Amino acid sequence: MQHHFKNIIKAVFFSLIISLTGLKPAVSQVIQMVYTSDAHYALTRKDFQGATNVDAKVVNAAMIKKINAVPQLILPVDGGVSSGEKVAAVDYLIQTGDIANRMEIPYQSAAASWAQFETDYRHGVTLKDHQNKPAKLLLAPGNHDISNAIGSSKLMNPKTDPTAMVQIYNLMMKPAVLKTNENYNYATDKINYSLNVKGIHIMFITLWPDSAERIWMQKDLEKVAKTTPVIVFCHDQPTCESKHFTNPVPPYNMTAANKFENLTAEHYKEGTVAAKDDGATNIEQRGWVKFLKQHPNIKAYFHGNSNWNEFYVYTGPDHDVALNTFRVDSPMKGDYSSKDETKLSFQLISLDPVKQELTVRECLWDTEPTNPSAKTVFGSSKTVSLKVQ
Repeated sequence: MQHHFKNIIKAVFFSLIISLTGLKPAVSQVIQMVYTSDAHYALTRKDFQGATNVDAKVVNAAMIKKINAVPQLILPVDGGVSSGEKVAAVDYLIQTGDIANRMEIPYQSAAASWAQFETDYRHGVTLKDHQNKPAKLLLAPGNHDISNAIGSSKLMNPKTDPTAMVQIYNLMMKPAVLKTNENYNYATDKINYSLNVKGIHIMFITLWPDSAERIWMQKDLEKVAKTTPVIVFCHDQPTCESKHFTNPVPPYNMTAANKFENLTAEHYKEGTVAAKDDGATNIEQRGWVKFLKQHPNIKAYFHGNSNWNEFYVYTGPDHDVALNTFRVDSPMKGDYSSKDETKLSFQLISLDPVKQELTVRECLWDTEPTNPSAKTVFGSSKTVSLKVQ
């Protein structure tokens, strides 16, 4: 009773102050998200901070240390969301897969890789959100995580280990009865979920928006107003890779000859052997483009898989759509950063739900390899409107 009375007095006091001064308490509307992908535990980097053949555990831990320091950074004066302001808080840490490297001999099991990931990303992160609560970890699976679960034409030891997929599923899907390595079924246990953040709808899907994933996406979007901006996070780039589709030839096996990995439910339509480049997925992409035209409130797309920092517009194979797309680097397999560690980066996403604007900034976290304590440096940035026309 006494506690309740004190709360009433406090509320009356603040109301009086506001009425007399015209001041309102500052409430941050901006949502801050750190985004990275392709941790690839089990791999080694050729060079890192003066050492050679450095284990992914060491590299990822070093990156997490820099991510933990993001709240102290001052954003560049670039005209983007919260330009020139201190980051102060990070609400979400996002990782879109290839947590465990494929278990090709001599690489370690998915279970061993997941244990290292948990140490760094679940227990090593100290980020706090705007309510001073731990930042939420949001995950999506990658092609290596899936291959470890379902097997591969490549020689692996063990032949399968679904640990990463099971753990991602349990953490993100929160089933009433947790999945186990023994009963996890990739065909039915997809990692598809969404959340609404201050009027912005954010979707996480398994690997790539193929025809099967779009069935779930359609049902999810039916619950969302057509004027609500939608952001998609997944592992693969919008063009996908032909080898990630399922072999179209019965009995649909994965072989070294056909190169298919059977990661999507959709069968490949361009031929009977996976092509070497992304350009051989035009038929599959047209299905995705048709879906984008039906849902013009899908305003941004984030991905890893082929890794470097890039802000670009996906136009589809026929150049008849425009989707703001953001490609993120990998600490282990970046196209450029694997050769030049000063290009290592993650992304900071600043989202203003009131103005419906989004700014993505490149965070270069290893620009001085001989000085690991050097601050993260902001690189390129891009601001886009999320408003639905």
